[in-house]
Amino acid sequence: MQYRGSAARAAAMVLCLLAGLCPAAASAQGPAPAGMAPDDASIAGALPPAERGKTLTVGTKLTPPFVMRDGANGYTGLSIALWQRVAAKLGLKTHYVERDLPGLFTGLENGSLDVSVAALTVTEPREARVDFTYPFYATGLAIALPASQGSSLWLTIRHLFSWPFFTALAALAGVLLLVGVVVWAFEHRHNREEFGGGVLRGLGSGFWWAAVTMTTVGYGDKSPRTLGGRLVGLVWMFAAIIIISSFTAAIATSLTVDRLSTGIQGVSDLAHARVATVSGSAAAAALADRGIGFRATHSLDAALTALADDRVDAVVYDAPLLKYRIRKVFPDRLQVLATTFERQDYAFALPQGSPLREPIDRAILATLAGSDWNRLVARFVGSS
Repeated sequence: MQYRGSAARAAAMVLCLLAGLCPAAASAQGPAPAGMAPDDASIAGALPPAERGKTLTVGTKLTPPFVMRDGANGYTGLSIALWQRVAAKLGLKTHYVERDLPGLFTGLENGSLDVSVAALTVTEPREARVDFTYPFYATGLAIALPASQGSSLWLTIRHLFSWPFFTALAALAGVLLLVGVVVWAFEHRHNREEFGGGVLRGLGSGFWWAAVTMTTVGYGDKSPRTLGGRLVGLVWMFAAIIIISSFTAAIATSLTVDRLSTGIQGVSDLAHARVATVSGSAAAAALADRGIGFRATHSLDAALTALADDRVDAVVYDAPLLKYRIRKVFPDRLQVLATTFERQDYAFALPQGSPLREPIDRAILATLAGSDWNRLVARFVGSS
């Protein structure tokens, strides 16, 4: 009986010891927030004690479909959805603050932001200022162009017979009429056979002579005979050479620009085109590195509006952002080339040396490996 009691006590002690090991192991990871899954508790345990349960100031910027408005004070989008899952895994709370693109980085540098969440491209100059998390989305730069509106012949005709063309033609007609009036003033009394017959007929004759002289056709049916008329004719012949050359050059330039704007097939065709992109963006840096001139705009919508209004020939920007805005705002007027260039990796940004980087990386990797990540991408960005 004594042996049995000792064995029972020993067994009880072993059970108690085994039962006590589990709380000790759990305490090594830190207390898990209520309702947190076991795997998430392991990730949250990587947080330094001073960071647990904090409310982070998260800078963001509207970049649909990665960050979008959701009601009056809320946000949604692929980046926001990912951050919400990361924060939940780490037991962190979020206070969103909207900033412009430069402010998302300066806020991390001056300590006013704990994290920046948007469609932030990882680049070497930015990495020198902040730390990036593990990238969660890979894409590239794309080129937006006007939507195809017909054959090249029709496009040429449409651009040639445009309002600027008719304005120039009217100005030229005015100059011809002015020269015709001056010649008529000298000739209508002394050369009635060719410039007489009433004011309207005489002015018509002067206009005709100015036109055939400018085009160097010179039918010979009318020619000035007075000294004043011939001096006017001499000056007009030299002036007409300059005018007709300038007019021809303007038409040739218009046709060349039109051919360039409708013939862009890739980044190599942008060197002689009118290009626009967003100021301070990764696309602007990529264009500058390639020696491609561009017009800098304050927003993507401003660049796309300039393209739709034919003030630029192409817009270069991140492919998913271009496709989303064109699909929502310019579906019938603009298009995006299928090819991309200059790989872009999106990540969250943190202050340099942030203790949150390792836990956030683990939470991002766990989310990307989860079953609903592909559904989120398809929902916000699309299957492409």
